[in-house]
Amino acid sequence: MFLNFFAAFSIFIPFTISDILHYQPQAVHIVTGDDSTQMTITWSTLDDPGESIVEYGINGFALTAVGTRNKFIDGGKEKHSQWIHRVTLSELESNSKYIYHVGSSLGWSPEFFFKTYPEGTNWQPRIALYGDMGNENIQSLPRLQQETQRGYYDAIIHVGDFAYDMNSENARVGDEFMNQIETIAAYVPYYVCPGNHEEAYNFSNYRARFSMPGPADSLYYSFDIGPVHFISISTEVYYFINYGIKELVNQYKWLEEDLKEATKPENRAIRPWIVVFGHRPMYCSNENGDDCTHSQTLIRVGLPFTNFFALEPLFYKYGVDIEIWAHEHSYERLWPIYDYKVYNGSYEEPYKNPGAPVHIITGSAGCKEGREPFIKNIAEWSAFHSQDYGYTQLFVHNNSHLEFKQISVDKAGEVIDSFFVIKDKHGKYEKSDEID
Repeated sequence: MFLNFFAAFSIFIPFTISDILHYQPQAVHIVTGDDSTQMTITWSTLDDPGESIVEYGINGFALTAVGTRNKFIDGGKEKHSQWIHRVTLSELESNSKYIYHVGSSLGWSPEFFFKTYPEGTNWQPRIALYGDMGNENIQSLPRLQQETQRGYYDAIIHVGDFAYDMNSENARVGDEFMNQIETIAAYVPYYVCPGNHEEAYNFSNYRARFSMPGPADSLYYSFDIGPVHFISISTEVYYFINYGIKELVNQYKWLEEDLKEATKPENRAIRPWIVVFGHRPMYCSNENGDDCTHSQTLIRVGLPFTNFFALEPLFYKYGVDIEIWAHEHSYERLWPIYDYKVYNGSYEEPYKNPGAPVHIITGSAGCKEGREPFIKNIAEWSAFHSQDYGYTQLFVHNNSHLEFKQISVDKAGEVIDSFFVIKDKHGKYEKSDEID
């Protein structure tokens, strides 16, 4: 009798979304810390469970680490909020497989695993590279999921533009995208840089959701994997001056200091390769009017009239080997290039001891904006181009050989382009002393 009464009465009690509590972890992803003996694990909960815990170990969950959490409120009109949790695992054993799960006494994630990097620089990292991957039309994700969970990669680098866009639908598109990439980013370090699609509310979704090496909330940082020194930059500081020029100035100063340190003889002797990645390219052959289709690209030549903060002469001066870009929804490989001049190593072996950096554009992972067309008359500095959906693989063989492969999703994983960059020695390019 009483049960029937309360059941009938309950239909008149208003129900709101606030009556549902969300303590279950989601969007788990990992990245190395300040060195390879650390791993930072980041995840989200919609409500605050009161604690942020990782249980982990080589044989079972023998170890526990506790971290911090911060409430993130999206800038949209709904002010959609969530709690971002960060826990750093320290003193990890090198070249070891760890299992882990994250959460609290109110809920735990599934079990994930990761493998730490081998000690030192004498090993062969395998890395997936791509940009411009969205929640919709996410063409490359299924293959990346299979390859990552089978242990094919040591790291993934996402060269800007996520979800399309993380702030869309009051950041719920970002929530779903982060859950989608959990299937790869919870297993290997997932390094990122900001793209133009992250701009909303001064890149707030990007800053809040990702934890990269270096200072918190920074749009630029560097890290080492084996014999490679990677540098992640924000090209967007050149285009969104409405947020002020301070970020641009600080990045350029930091970047030059980082390059000076990386190119000290004692450092380059043990870690000779320098690879820079940022979202917008200096050159491209696309037919869309983007900045890279013009000769005076901002990141290449610097700010208008003054040419302050130009990146092409800076990278040339310090002997950067490889520059990875995205933004164009296509793949393009350039001949070694500086200031629109090709500096091939030789006619027979253009990428052996090249006289300038090698540029690769890899923005074809798949998003709702589709593919990017190319102009009819491709310039002589462009070596290969494709509209196929796909991603790039980097295999670091040793101090002298890097191998790149472009995987076509359209062609069921076929390698549509491959080449080696070979260097007998690393350092300044021949004409770099002419750069002020």
